[in-house]
Amino acid sequence: MTSKAPIREVGSARPSHLMFTGGIGAIIDLPNVAALVGGLEDWEPHYRDDNRAVIEPRLLAETRRRLGRSVRELRLVPLSDEDERSAVGVPVQPFPAWLRCTKCNRLNSLHSKFFTYVNSKRGRPDLARFVHRNCGGKTTAKAVPARFLLACRSGHLDEFPYEWFVHKGGSCPKAEHPHLRMDDRAGNRAVNVRIKCESCSAERNLREAMGAAGRDHLPACRGRHPHLRTPANCREELQPLIVGASNLWFPQTVSVLSVPPDDTDRLKGLVAEHAESLQIVENFTAEQIAGLMRSLPELKPFREFDAADLRAAMDAHTPTPSAGNEIPDLLEPEWKAFTAARLPEDAYFTAVREPGGVPARLRPYFTDVVRAERLREVRAFHGFTRLDAPDPEQPDLVPTAPISRGEPTWAPASEVFGEGIFLRIDADALSTWESRIESTPAVQRLRSAWATFRTKRYSGRLQAEFDPSAGWPGAGYVVLHTLSHLLIRTIALECGYNSASLAERIYSNGDDRAGILIYTAVPDAEGTLGGLVSLAEPDRLTRIVRRALTDAQRCSGDPVCADHLPAEPSDSLHGAACHSCLFVSETTCERGNRFLDRRFTVDLGDGLSFFTPWD
Repeated sequence: MTSKAPIREVGSARPSHLMFTGGIGAIIDLPNVAALVGGLEDWEPHYRDDNRAVIEPRLLAETRRRLGRSVRELRLVPLSDEDERSAVGVPVQPFPAWLRCTKCNRLNSLHSKFFTYVNSKRGRPDLARFVHRNCGGKTTAKAVPARFLLACRSGHLDEFPYEWFVHKGGSCPKAEHPHLRMDDRAGNRAVNVRIKCESCSAERNLREAMGAAGRDHLPACRGRHPHLRTPANCREELQPLIVGASNLWFPQTVSVLSVPPDDTDRLKGLVAEHAESLQIVENFTAEQIAGLMRSLPELKPFREFDAADLRAAMDAHTPTPSAGNEIPDLLEPEWKAFTAARLPEDAYFTAVREPGGVPARLRPYFTDVVRAERLREVRAFHGFTRLDAPDPEQPDLVPTAPISRGEPTWAPASEVFGEGIFLRIDADALSTWESRIESTPAVQRLRSAWATFRTKRYSGRLQAEFDPSAGWPGAGYVVLHTLSHLLIRTIALECGYNSASLAERIYSNGDDRAGILIYTAVPDAEGTLGGLVSLAEPDRLTRIVRRALTDAQRCSGDPVCADHLPAEPSDSLHGAACHSCLFVSETTCERGNRFLDRRFTVDLGDGLSFFTPWD
């Protein structure tokens, strides 16, 4: 809890949980209480002396672009020591603060002191709960969170105004602090929860607050960010939600693989880092810079580079863009590292090619195979949205809620160590194939479904203009994504890896980039000690690819699966794909099981396959 003393432990969570499921601003539904995770200012006192900073320059630069130049570092989430109970952890507060007694249905706020917090065993946070003492004059009854909340598209969250609602926008005429009851009848078609004021006998069903008609029965947004405990000016329409609703919290995270930069990327990074000190030579020519390279202290970090290259990097550099400007390509350095003629290496990245290159039987499919023996993935948390998920194609489309009361000086991060297999495909051949099938009904229906999907997902709440077709990844991406899922499922079947323990990165830009990386992504673990990279051995990789492509020709859902294509009114974003043949865990897929189609990978009788049949 956020109370000063004593600090009570009410639950536990893995670091990855605080990035994907229940981070800042989210409500964690614990066994007996609902807890809201506080903002960065609440986290500060709970770090140990070692602030657990994680070094990843590319991700830090992207975090500064999104959150502001005040961000100085990325920090791993605080970890408690099980052997030494201390005030280390993520601070939370009870939310919603309105509770209901499970015996008498009395509805009241925690601020009224009507309910009591109970947990007599320090080592049992699962027993933390609120109770109604002397319920009915003789028993102690458990109290549970009243499950209704209000949220607006700007990310504000508020308690449901039960007293205001039951009295139709007014107050109780007979009591300053009326006695409220919540009668939850668990309707199976609509909300059937009746609020009754026992002081004045007023009654009202929460059904009247739901849907479009219910907006007239709710107050305007008060601009509350309860995780920051700060109000804001906001008069937008509120939408009722329940604790645990899937659209209550959408995290905004960005991840990168730690790869050694090449000289060009390293120079770009240095120029961005020392942009202010370089202003002293902003108008100098390359020749003038060369003459000052050894004598000017501001140029000391650049002495290993050619002055002409420095001048070019300075010309190409632009100040940190504001939100809405062009999004940097975070995958480009990773692509360069995997495709370099001489693979780079450092403490976080070790990769090797098979001595014999691509196995002979796989050369019609791949142009390069790389074993990534050591990888590190670092992920940073930048904020969250409510009601609508963030749009990666248009970040300004959905307002992002802040994670700090002021300008943040750091951002939460997590890191995963693992290994993987990188497979490169001929980008020219893929581009030629894509041009050939671009006008076919299968591609056009997928592309149309993408526009329909983007239009429907925001449910009319958007105020900004947007292009529904923006961000279409292309049929080439569908090929790579489908192949990745086929391989992941085959690896899970043949080698004992659970697909949820694997992750994918698709490298595709519709031009010169075509490849996939399948890697271990088990949080808080040090990879799998070579178990995955060993599958890149020629015989084993050949067998896995053969089985993946052979199995893709059949599905237990055929012919329904093989014939499937998106059609109105459905906004599904897959063709010949289903849970029996292609879908994997949501934590494994980078696009939520979208943009998948077997017909683009193997021949299902329509001649659209990119890969040649396996003899």
